[in-house]
Amino acid sequence: MRRGLIGWTTGLGLCAAVLAAEPAPAQQRFPSSAGELAVETVASGLERPWGLAFLPDGRMLVTERPGRLRIVGQDGRLSPAISGLPSVAARGQGGLLGIALDPGFAQNRLVYWSFSEPRAGGNGTSVARGRLNEQGTALTAVSVIFRQMPAISSNLHFGSRLVFDRTGALFVTVGDRYSQRDQAQNPENHIGKVIRIRPEGGAPNDNPKKPGWAPEIWSIGHRNVQGAVLHPETGQLWTAEHGARGGDEVNTPKAGLNYGWPVITYGIDYSGAKIGEGTSKPGMEQPLFYWDPSIAPSGAAFYTGAAWPAWKNSLFVGALAGSMLVRLSTEGEKVTGEERLLVDIGERIRDVVQGPDGFLYLLSDEDNGKVMRVRPAR
Repeated sequence: MRRGLIGWTTGLGLCAAVLAAEPAPAQQRFPSSAGELAVETVASGLERPWGLAFLPDGRMLVTERPGRLRIVGQDGRLSPAISGLPSVAARGQGGLLGIALDPGFAQNRLVYWSFSEPRAGGNGTSVARGRLNEQGTALTAVSVIFRQMPAISSNLHFGSRLVFDRTGALFVTVGDRYSQRDQAQNPENHIGKVIRIRPEGGAPNDNPKKPGWAPEIWSIGHRNVQGAVLHPETGQLWTAEHGARGGDEVNTPKAGLNYGWPVITYGIDYSGAKIGEGTSKPGMEQPLFYWDPSIAPSGAAFYTGAAWPAWKNSLFVGALAGSMLVRLSTEGEKVTGEERLLVDIGERIRDVVQGPDGFLYLLSDEDNGKVMRVRPAR
């Protein structure tokens, strides 16, 4: 566990009606330990984009938090909003959130997304799936396969990333809803947990079977996980989690374990008050890495491409508060160093995805949000 800044540094037919993106600004360049980086705007004009998934033909599905799903071309064109999504409670931090393609998308065309769902008594993080039509204009056979329970009247801390594991089960990260943080320690509900479900919904047989645990729960004691990815070699889930003032964490959530929130944390409350009992307690897991002060981590990707060989298996994490991209070097289940990149970019980085071209793609969480590509400068 390391603290803070370490200091060293198939194809789909696009529908005929499309909206042209704004002209891309001039390329930006930034230093890094692997040479100069070029950042290019692939597309702009997105409203608070939140999640990105690559289609087999290289185009992207991008969620916008107000409730729209679009196809984004490498030429910067944005499709009209895809129809068929259920109602979204787009208030505060809520809206249309994470997105993932089914591992068998080329055959079944299934898409999964998480969203804040309006319900009696408030709202909650839900996951739905549907089949994207051949034209890329609509989702059909849509069904909700998971609902975080109970519903709570809050517009904060929904999570939420979606990651398929190597067995085909789906990890879902959900938040503690802010006002209900003590419930992150209650294994009977879905507040402040990592969830693992079958693609059609329901708990897999190999989920933890602990007395008093809801069957969908994988691990407990999480605050607000907005970054999640499988390690490319081990298949282990890694997460990036928001703390309060300080205490943002990187974890490797394992079945049946307790990651401490809000009993243990390396952060303090926004008021300056102490949270919980300290930084450690028997029976509660330590983070692999934490940030103090916070960077507000969102989106995470392990790098496996050829553009930066020295960065193989580095974990890249977007930063909202820090408006930068963070690279964590790793060795096994250890974080061995941190490098802060794009520190003058002036964009809140919401998601990080490695593209099929081996470059990194970022979403900026802005009213005029962008898809940005990071590649070696030439």
